[in-house]
Amino acid sequence: MRIATTIFLTDQTITPVALARELEQRGFAGLYLPEHTHIPVSRETPYPAGGELPPEYGRTLDPFVALGQAAAVTERLALGTGITLVAQHDPIDLAKQIATLDHLSGGRFTLGVGFGWNVEEAADHGVVWSKRRALGRDRMALMRALWSEEPTAYEGEFGSVRASFAYPKPVQKPRGPVTGPRTLIGGAAGPKLFAQIAEYADGWLPIGGRGLSESVPELRRVWEAAGRDPQHLQVVPYAVLPNPGKLAYYADLGIEEVVLQLPPEPAPEVLRVLDAYAAHL
Repeated sequence: MRIATTIFLTDQTITPVALARELEQRGFAGLYLPEHTHIPVSRETPYPAGGELPPEYGRTLDPFVALGQAAAVTERLALGTGITLVAQHDPIDLAKQIATLDHLSGGRFTLGVGFGWNVEEAADHGVVWSKRRALGRDRMALMRALWSEEPTAYEGEFGSVRASFAYPKPVQKPRGPVTGPRTLIGGAAGPKLFAQIAEYADGWLPIGGRGLSESVPELRRVWEAAGRDPQHLQVVPYAVLPNPGKLAYYADLGIEEVVLQLPPEPAPEVLRVLDAYAAHL
């Protein structure tokens, strides 16, 4: 099983360069970074985990800039977002950022796609909350057009792009309905989410990994009904606090990668936790 990591990198934590080097030296598989552009002070949306919102949410580094630094000082470490709030981006700009990072890293990028939880943050980006999933789906389709091998136009409900020259292309070649880098969609299990995964993704990025013994078989049914090869479905539990029993449970479900949560702390504490996690490699 591949053991990757995620962390809220901020202006107060270990740096992307230092962390990436330490991960690769220790043999970890990857580094995934979350995204929040800002957290409005007048926020009314409750923190999904309950209690007060941790301060790192309002201090998060831009994941693409941070992952670019990580790519520059590593050769094997996989790089990903967990997740990119696609609806909050201009899709033409985002397609270029993603393709550039994937190209410069030699195809090491995984695009984690998410739809968000913070209504106020999304509203400042002009996102109508009830339409965020449809908007994200539309923007993914527009980006796939730009990533296509031949100039391809796209006309959608929320945006369009002319047939264009748009290089570099993501390294991974088109596979079935999926064009672009490895793509995983995050979110809670349910029919709408599973339909989108089967439509344009390589798999699912479930937070914490609870209830997978029931949800993974259902996702596989939706996946196969969409004509997708069941051997190609990827499920990657995310932000996991590990123990041997939990990792064995994932392995029994056929899961090949798990992403462990690191604390948003300076280097000494992060490296201490990394050394503890290394026992699972």
